[in-house]
Amino acid sequence: MIFRDRVDAGERLAAALQRYRDAPDTVVLGIPRGGVVVAKAIAVELYLPLSICPVRKLGAPGNSELAIGAVDDDGVLVFDRKLSRHIGLTDEDLARAAERQRAELRAWLSALGAGTLPPLDGRTVILTDDGVATGYTAQAGVETVRRRGAHRVVLAVPVAPPDTAEWLAPQVDEFVCLARPEPFYAVGNFFEEWPQVTDDEVRALLLAGNTL
Repeated sequence: MIFRDRVDAGERLAAALQRYRDAPDTVVLGIPRGGVVVAKAIAVELYLPLSICPVRKLGAPGNSELAIGAVDDDGVLVFDRKLSRHIGLTDEDLARAAERQRAELRAWLSALGAGTLPPLDGRTVILTDDGVATGYTAQAGVETVRRRGAHRVVLAVPVAPPDTAEWLAPQVDEFVCLARPEPFYAVGNFFEEWPQVTDDEVRALLLAGNTL
């Protein structure tokens, strides 16, 4: 399956989530940055409020492109213990790296004007991204919304590798994934248009109504 762009992916996910259309106590949270574009399309189609899920990838110290886990803006940390040990990271190294990323995430959220995520007690959360590869940011997102009181967590993504999908599905109440291709390689391979999403775009999406 090939998606035209992130909006197309969000609209297709919304078609698979019609039972949540205009549902009470239900919100859509996008994982930044690309996931916010997908989330906005879902929120518009389903007449639901939109916000941002404050998580980000945790890169290896000295090699930020190597994803070893993810953090949220509070206390969530998920990581690949086998990989971190393989590259020689201690628990103290991970803690320091996580705190640096957490501080950067908080500063980014503040500059964005997104604020902190309000309590989600008793709500159904539709959590989305523009795709998952390792699944760490999705896992961190699931953990952070549960810690903040979400009653039901629906993880909805356009594409994921089969092994990651199998690993993530038991962590949520409902998992919606439109494509599970093999071989996988990279999320961007399944989109005709894959532009970088800017902070200004994220800010505009959050300010354009349907916000919490």
